[in-house]
Amino acid sequence: MYDIKKIMECLPHRYPFILIDRILDITIGEQITALKNVTINENFFQGHFPAAPVMPGVLILEALGQAGAVLAFESFVPERKNSLIYFMGMDKVKFRKPVTPGDQLILEVKLLKRKTKVVKMAGVAKVDGNIAAEAELMAIIGDET
Repeated sequence: MYDIKKIMECLPHRYPFILIDRILDITIGEQITALKNVTINENFFQGHFPAAPVMPGVLILEALGQAGAVLAFESFVPERKNSLIYFMGMDKVKFRKPVTPGDQLILEVKLLKRKTKVVKMAGVAKVDGNIAAEAELMAIIGDET
């Protein structure tokens, strides 16, 4: 299990844009399961939507991407310092259920394919065992910053 300190060693994101709280399970080179606690204190709920707060779909995808980036970082970045992983694309995106304050978003990402510096992953975001969103994600392992 990775806590937030270990996650921040892998990702450059910081508050308010780090969207995973804990890594529950990781199999290097294969898959990762991460957790995002969704609270009413999230800054995006001020405007999305005040009377009926819903986590924006793009942020659910970003959380999946961040989980996938930790997986790619831990699996394929030999000298970890200063390397970044960038989104390249998303396919087969589907939103199935709203994510609201109080939910625990479980993010499951599996590695599908790797070519040199490009990785393709499949991600599923779940709440209470029900799929909230799913997508295929592509990312590139960037050169050092």
